[in-house]
Amino acid sequence: MTIELTNRAAAHIRRSLEQHGSGLGLRLGVKPSGCSGFMYTVEYAEQISDDDTLIEQHGVSVVIDPKSLPFLDGMEVDFIREGLNERFEFRNPNVTAECGCGESFAIQ
Repeated sequence: MTIELTNRAAAHIRRSLEQHGSGLGLRLGVKPSGCSGFMYTVEYAEQISDDDTLIEQHGVSVVIDPKSLPFLDGMEVDFIREGLNERFEFRNPNVTAECGCGESFAIQ
């Protein structure tokens, strides 16, 4: 299983953790939602369970729960700034469709 972080994503995660003042890394996951089926979840990882997968790249840690891992395998995480807007961008080869608003996706 593999997930790649770009240098920009890692730098943003590092800054966010410093500002947050706690957290072992970033927790990525998926949950059922939206019109296409799933949406990404992003939060601070305050703890790591024995069954979590820990990925360390560019000096930061990403934590993924076992149920989300198959949906995220092969994904690249980037951090994009466009004018005043900034966001994580997920390039996921497992996605087969996305909703029109970009909030949810389908995997078959």
